[in-house]
Amino acid sequence: MAAAPPLDNCFADSPPIAAEVARGVTRLFCRRDWFAMCEVPLPNGRRADLMAIDPKGHLTIVEIKVSKADLVGDMKWRDYLGYCDRFYWAVPQALCAILDGDHFLPADSGLLVADRYDAAILREPALRPLAPARRKAETLNFARRAARRLSAQIDPTLGFGS
Repeated sequence: MAAAPPLDNCFADSPPIAAEVARGVTRLFCRRDWFAMCEVPLPNGRRADLMAIDPKGHLTIVEIKVSKADLVGDMKWRDYLGYCDRFYWAVPQALCAILDGDHFLPADSGLLVADRYDAAILREPALRPLAPARRKAETLNFARRAARRLSAQIDPTLGFGS
């Protein structure tokens, strides 16, 4: 029996380093017993690079930036804050210093530095608990999206789904 085609189309349109940063972050999160999905659509039309859930049901969004121009020009990231309990930036080592500026809300947003092998937390984000109704809706969205993606591994004709 032939194996199902790879499920993961994440970061296909991004520079290879973005997938490497995501891999390192995912490894860190797994050690913390957090599990992540890539490219998660949000109800407001945005797409989170990574979204993870921890054992307590807290949702974390990670925005991956691999170039200074992309990082400095990002004006949409605050749109993610209403859909997570924690928000992290994940960058390669060379971009860490830029994220101390007020624009990036260092008191509220976390900072991860990552490569393809691992990630380190340079700054923990503030925990801003979601409202109960929003938490329920987003947790259900997360679970259904994960199940839909796994179903596509069983039967590739179901498509990747988002």
